[in-house]
Amino acid sequence: MAGVTRARAARPARLLATVAAGLALASCGVPQAAITAVPEAAAQARQDAATASPSAAPSPSASPAPTPTALGAGEGTVNVLALRGYAEYGGSDPAVNWIAPFEQETGCRVRLTYTDRGERFERTLAEGSFDVVSAPPEVAGRLIAEGEAAPLATGLIPHYRDLPKWLRTLPAFTAGGRVYGVPYLWAYHQIGYDRAQAGRGAEPKDLGALFRGPGPVLLRDDPLTIAAAALAIEGEGRPEDPFRLTPDQLDAAAGLLAVHGEAERSFWRGTGDVVRGFAAGRVRLAQALPYQVGVLARAGRPVQGVTPDRTTGWADAWLVPANAAHVNCAYRWLGHVISAGVQREAAAWNGMAPANPAACTGRTRRICADYRVDDPDLPRRIAFAVRPTADCGDGTGRCTDYAEWRRRWSELVR
Repeated sequence: MAGVTRARAARPARLLATVAAGLALASCGVPQAAITAVPEAAAQARQDAATASPSAAPSPSASPAPTPTALGAGEGTVNVLALRGYAEYGGSDPAVNWIAPFEQETGCRVRLTYTDRGERFERTLAEGSFDVVSAPPEVAGRLIAEGEAAPLATGLIPHYRDLPKWLRTLPAFTAGGRVYGVPYLWAYHQIGYDRAQAGRGAEPKDLGALFRGPGPVLLRDDPLTIAAAALAIEGEGRPEDPFRLTPDQLDAAAGLLAVHGEAERSFWRGTGDVVRGFAAGRVRLAQALPYQVGVLARAGRPVQGVTPDRTTGWADAWLVPANAAHVNCAYRWLGHVISAGVQREAAAWNGMAPANPAACTGRTRRICADYRVDDPDLPRRIAFAVRPTADCGDGTGRCTDYAEWRRRWSELVR
């Protein structure tokens, strides 16, 4: 059995249907297979204001450990740092366990540590020594820039070529022609709206509806939400890449975020917050995930989602730290978690799109439909998150870095 530290992992996707069931929605069509959960990160503390110095573009400044050219025998142990819900051993639900098969197949015992997004992730990473970590884009960018992530020999990772090229080559975890991360799950933002409150013919057209239209509005509690506001900037000030903002563009985006007062604007952290808000009639518009909208629609609520011509999203990836002690087991873990079977379980468990399209069968087929995984044109409409850097990512400009984004966000969300 896996050695697990920290708290028990939560079950985000199943939380959504549990909330719906608690509001007497399950009887309207949400299958029981997609429900039952405990709250995830709804109780996590707000992210602390950043104190770090300006960050650089993801151009490694140190020399990571050599990339292997072949795999040897497993070392017997792999230390895994995972976002909650990203590595399950049956502790939350005995039927949800993709760690035990890995241990049985490889002989690599998993020592698992759970953490949450934001500052807590960085603290947990600093406190331990890990062989593989599931990193959100803002963390991946820092690890790559500071030489703390090892470049990967992707030819040694089973199933890697099963992932779409557009996902494998996202800038969040590639740099200098090298790959540092294996994409795991991804998502993007829609404009979720309550048809009963919006009225006939009032379908939102673009992200401006979230920041200029009437409330109540629910936004994701994350500094990278600033990028969504940046896409709503009108005129010549609108950035081509919403994660590369000059000081003036950051001011404009922050100004849009502040248009709605506290009475008309709130923020969601846990994935069930959006479902609860719409189900209780407290929300008119939300920066929502397609799966959240899908749960509500299938439960008979008058909620729809609009994907604007341009929106924001993100992909989380598995990285191998440069000082990893158990590289052979780490590479075996990378191949395991992107196999179709594990991807199917992880996507259903977290309510996010799988990196491996072959996972879009069974109960995951509906989630893949929510995210339009088979739409080849969709990725072009999504600005996928990268860590904001002071040099605009290519050394050619003067931009605001992630520390500044976090500072501005902490001023907005108190």
